[in-house]
Amino acid sequence: MHQHIQRLYESAKKQRKLIIGLMSGTSLDGLDVALCEISGQGMDTKIALLAFETVDYDDDYKQKIKEVFAKPECDLELVTLLHPWVGKLHGNMVNQCLAKWQVAATEVDVIASHGQTIYHCPKNQHGREDFGDATLQIGDSDHLAVTTGITTIGDFRQKHIAAGGEGAPLAVYGDYLFFTSSNENRILLNMGGIANLTFLPKSADASAVFSSDIGPGNTIMDAYIQRYFKPLGYDKDSQVASQGDINQALLDQLCDNSFFNLSFPKTTGPEVFNLQYLVDAQQASGTTDLTHEDIMATLNRFSAQVIANAINDCSKKLDNVMVYASGGGIHNPLLMQHILALCPELTEIKNTYSLGIDPDAKEAVLFAILANECLAGGQSRFGNPEQGIPNVTMGKVSFAD
Repeated sequence: MHQHIQRLYESAKKQRKLIIGLMSGTSLDGLDVALCEISGQGMDTKIALLAFETVDYDDDYKQKIKEVFAKPECDLELVTLLHPWVGKLHGNMVNQCLAKWQVAATEVDVIASHGQTIYHCPKNQHGREDFGDATLQIGDSDHLAVTTGITTIGDFRQKHIAAGGEGAPLAVYGDYLFFTSSNENRILLNMGGIANLTFLPKSADASAVFSSDIGPGNTIMDAYIQRYFKPLGYDKDSQVASQGDINQALLDQLCDNSFFNLSFPKTTGPEVFNLQYLVDAQQASGTTDLTHEDIMATLNRFSAQVIANAINDCSKKLDNVMVYASGGGIHNPLLMQHILALCPELTEIKNTYSLGIDPDAKEAVLFAILANECLAGGQSRFGNPEQGIPNVTMGKVSFAD
């Protein structure tokens, strides 16, 4: 047996494993690094979040990624160069965290790397008959593994597509395995650049589990702030949006998109919901003279409305439904206020701290769960192909030497 396989085998059979989950989202704010102790597999998975850090990206990273991010046409040479460059950079960020936490690389079993999405392209978006669903994440796992000296599992989304999904959302797997409760129906709402949710019935019936992208979370709001309110990266504490008024004509136009009429599950990204989408909506609604504050107020309400619509659709005719939120959107008080106001059946929206997981770390933790399933799962695999959730384990293994 090759030493690589032997090492992987030894890690897989451990009762408790140390796994680092990495998440770099479409907001491009930083790399989420979660050090997790994981035991069990499947529905018996247990997790302790030992340490968490978001390592901020500098302007150089953001500028380089934005040159190729969500663009149907870009510099292929730059994409090729960025693939290993991002992998090495993420590896160095992991090394920084390990040094800060005083954890040796030899103590860590594997890294679970999401990579950096630069283009998400489901068939309902590209419309080309000869092609299926597709997505592309850069940040090569071999470079990450060699840089850290730690076996790395990455490129999770390709198996999902190969097995019949759209490559997203992948959170449903970890949500189902770790957050299902027999006491209440749960909606796990994540508000990153794009918002998505997972519905978990208290029956734990896999055929009733539901997961889908919803539409824009922070992506257009963040892009607008970054363009017109430099050097700010986002609307901190909703300060800009709170000073404006919602423009109904613009709101109606923003909501007029065929994506919202698609049945669940569905996926989308900044390829659709971006600043050009806003410009087109302003022109179509005759609202090109609005103030920045009014535009931000309307964008905030837009995100809240599409999120609330999805929550209401999931929870209708059900009692005892609780929403647990995560992602950057939980730090936007006006957004949270709007969502609650638009969901009359809810009395509150909690965050995943209530379930024992830092809401900012949740996505990174969920990729650590996927890596654990790749290593030690398979005995109780979860899937629901009718809802776009293939019954597969995901991830490709890269060894450090």
